[in-house]
Amino acid sequence: MFTKEEALSQIAALVESFHEQLASYKKSEYNETLTRKDFIDPFFTALGWDMNNSAGNAEAYREVIHEDKIKIGSATKAPDYSFRLPGGKRLFFVEAKKPSVHVKDEILPAYQVRRYAWSAKLPVSILTDFEEFAVYDCKRKPNITDKAGTSRIKYITYKDYLTEFDFIWNNFSKEKVLKGGFDKYVNSDSNKKGTSTVDKEFLVSLDEWRKELAQNIALRNTQLNEDDINFAVQQTLDRLIFLRIAEDRGVEEYGRLTKSLTGDVYYQNLFKYFKEADSKYNSGLFDFKKDTLSAGLVLDNKTIKKILNELYYPASPYEFSVLSVEILGSAYEQFLGKQIRLTPAHKAVIEEKPEVRKAGGVYYTPEYIVEYIVKNTGGKLTEGLNPKQIEAIKIVDPACGSGSFLIGAYQYLLNFHQEYYKPKFEELSTIAASNEYNTKQRNDAIKEKKLLPLTPDGHLTTSLKKQILLNNIFGVDIDAQAVEVTKLSLMLKCMEGETRSSINAQMTFGERILPTLDDNIKCGNSLIGVDFFDGMLDLEPGIEKKVKPFSWENAFPKVFRVKKQPKNQDLFNQYYKVKKLEKDANDLIEKYTASEPEAFYGKIVGFDIIIGNPPYGAFFSPDEINYFKNKFRTAVWRGESYLMFIEQGLKLLKPGGLLSYIIPDTLLNLKFTQPAREMLLRNSVLQEIVGLPSNVFSGATVDTIILRTEKTEYTNKFHQSNVWIKMFGKKQVIQSVESPQKEFYIKAKDWFEQDTFNLQMDNTEKALVIKIELGKKKLDEFGLMYSGIKSYEVGKGNPAQTKRTRDEKPFTSVHRTDQNWLPFYDGKHIGRYELFWKNNNWIKYGDWLAAPRKPENFKDEKILIRKITGKTLIATFIPETAYCNTLLHVLKLNDKSYSYKSILAILNASLIGWYFRKKFQIGDDDTFPQIMIRDILQFPIPVIDKKKDEQLNKLVNTLLQLQKEKQQTTLPDKLKQLETRIQYTDDIINKLVYELYGLSEAEIGIVEGV
Repeated sequence: MFTKEEALSQIAALVESFHEQLASYKKSEYNETLTRKDFIDPFFTALGWDMNNSAGNAEAYREVIHEDKIKIGSATKAPDYSFRLPGGKRLFFVEAKKPSVHVKDEILPAYQVRRYAWSAKLPVSILTDFEEFAVYDCKRKPNITDKAGTSRIKYITYKDYLTEFDFIWNNFSKEKVLKGGFDKYVNSDSNKKGTSTVDKEFLVSLDEWRKELAQNIALRNTQLNEDDINFAVQQTLDRLIFLRIAEDRGVEEYGRLTKSLTGDVYYQNLFKYFKEADSKYNSGLFDFKKDTLSAGLVLDNKTIKKILNELYYPASPYEFSVLSVEILGSAYEQFLGKQIRLTPAHKAVIEEKPEVRKAGGVYYTPEYIVEYIVKNTGGKLTEGLNPKQIEAIKIVDPACGSGSFLIGAYQYLLNFHQEYYKPKFEELSTIAASNEYNTKQRNDAIKEKKLLPLTPDGHLTTSLKKQILLNNIFGVDIDAQAVEVTKLSLMLKCMEGETRSSINAQMTFGERILPTLDDNIKCGNSLIGVDFFDGMLDLEPGIEKKVKPFSWENAFPKVFRVKKQPKNQDLFNQYYKVKKLEKDANDLIEKYTASEPEAFYGKIVGFDIIIGNPPYGAFFSPDEINYFKNKFRTAVWRGESYLMFIEQGLKLLKPGGLLSYIIPDTLLNLKFTQPAREMLLRNSVLQEIVGLPSNVFSGATVDTIILRTEKTEYTNKFHQSNVWIKMFGKKQVIQSVESPQKEFYIKAKDWFEQDTFNLQMDNTEKALVIKIELGKKKLDEFGLMYSGIKSYEVGKGNPAQTKRTRDEKPFTSVHRTDQNWLPFYDGKHIGRYELFWKNNNWIKYGDWLAAPRKPENFKDEKILIRKITGKTLIATFIPETAYCNTLLHVLKLNDKSYSYKSILAILNASLIGWYFRKKFQIGDDDTFPQIMIRDILQFPIPVIDKKKDEQLNKLVNTLLQLQKEKQQTTLPDKLKQLETRIQYTDDIINKLVYELYGLSEAEIGIVEGV
């Protein structure tokens, strides 16, 4: 790799060479291929990119892919270069032209590069003929009528390469890309104004095509019911999209679908093509023995023509050759949230599914989350294995949706096999091509190379790709449409890299290109078994269709097969190594069973890996809830779906198997999730929990974690383990799970004893919290707390309040008209040692209030604590009777050995603020954290001797007075003096509180972040 100075020198030489022969290069005879070879390749080589794969990386790991092999007639159907990160993730495309092309002004080249990049969901890409160099913002949807300058954010010529070298180097050199320079440029350039991403636009297209098909099918096929129409529309769309993608990938003849637009009935032509596809692909998508409905459909020519036209250039902005399965899945996930419903007049309308409406929408798991979960499950179980051993590994997503996790797992296994065979392939290729070896050695190498499951150019054979898919990938979803989309996505992933010639070659030998996935991807209810109807005499009409009971054992007999297992634990360890040597161990078990039949028994069944994003907050009927309570220990309260998916996952795993989900962080500390925490500690070895930002899911704010755990047999004791914790800020924007803000481990034992999973404390902080609590009284031993008053709510109070009461607010006022009106404090009136109330908020107390509480709760001395906290609690002392609303908590002391002002000092201290955030898992970037009464009552309070009590009282009185003076001061100089004294007094209080809790200087440093 060149240094920056060396790169500048190399590009300077290219510029000089180009300038000297500019006239000849501008002639039409000097073509694009020569331009790339002579100038564009050397240009990016100087920037550090391995343009010709001199490192010998497998296809999946090449830095630069030359994607000009796919041709449709004379048109290139893929960008000339794809620049990628290690691991294969695309960064940007470069589209090359010859110098006779006017890059600055010609519309089609600009549209072409934008269309490629937008379809691949890349933020920027480059168009260049070396003479000109244009960078485009590719987040904006391209349109054929756009001018060449539309979305162009940088334009320079070869004469500017040296003066603009810093721009080129900092944003597009490999060195700077790996250090984040490209990401910084993409995220910071103010000229880039994205509109709609390709997945969102494709969703719009899918919705429109579904609407067109549904309305036309409902109109022309009145014998069909809702289920029939939903099925017919889904199948037709999936088939069209599959074949259209196959065209742009060069597998099908480009424009083949449009050949259906002839004759009297277009759909009959289209259906004939679908039947031909069955003989080629064998995918289940075109299985008309199962699908007897599609053959008899009647559709108008107008509808077919409109949809097909919108799938092709120029009407279509999509370049299907680079539209990844992952992007397709992102669009389909949202698409699946709606369904077709028939009106009484048999008209089709599209509406949100009830379960989606209740859940607030559908949220697609970001690809980087999928990759992380797959890497840390599949990666760990495949480590050190060979392909034969990997055949036994079974991976399942029990709520697969559009299949994002299964696609990720499948891609991981494809990459694994590619890397496994790569060294041997390269070694044999070298021998076969080298004169250093004799003829026999070369011929033997050629024969051995042919035995590898790789094509002549080093790709995995279709046969192996199908075998991996069928052996390793499984999924279940309650939504039949989701199951079909998952199958479609996996088939498209399996077909990546295929060409028309490779398919024709397979068909010559009678082999069809794709497998049927009916035995791998199933429709059913992952949580409800076929015993759901036991004891039910009068079944609700249609309940089977709604509940969809599912038998895991019957659905996947190859996974839940009986196996012999040694009774003796030593034999178990010797012969059955779950993670690595399952097949070898089973062979040994079979061998020894004959001689020692009594030493073996039982069965070990189940999946090796369970991954996914299970549904949260699903709605269940009373019958379902009763079933869950009898089947799941985690089904407390009303039955939270994601908790039962964890429990079901552990049941479905074999010992040593791994489970990893992205789920809500409510698992960590809520009371109703306690059974799930205990189950995890007793039935598995927790390995990792990742606390994610709130904005992981586009369009939703939800706090989630990644959970990873290893199944063990049930025990009455917890499993000793170190749990790795990775933490991100709640509002942090991330595109990778590899670089958390904070990373540490804690002992599972600590969690078992504390009943909560606390991610906010590392081991040092945990020890400090224990010290703060040790030997202290809890506040609830001598304090009582109450909620504030709720003044208004329709239907509440005596007499019941009306809307007019709520709107006119007769029981609260900014003026006091008589002695029956008393002070009424809002959250905004309370500060630390400060009351902001200015005789401007009063309440007339009585039963007429919505939630009046007991009057003695507010009588005489008290501490008022704001519900919304800051870095510390926000509280002050109120000496007289006064009321407050629900944004404040009321603290009353019933033990005279503690004074209000000493307790106030402790509550407002930095130490208690730190303790609250750590103990109750409040992140540093939680802007408006709330504190609950139950939390405050758990605060540990030390013994306060008389001397310390007097000191604290005096200091608090001083602060209360200083804060009053501050409110009344307008002079800047006086204000500054008061603020200095307030800070000084506050610091003394903090110091005294540290002393009360016995903290060392080092421990104070932890609290104060020093």
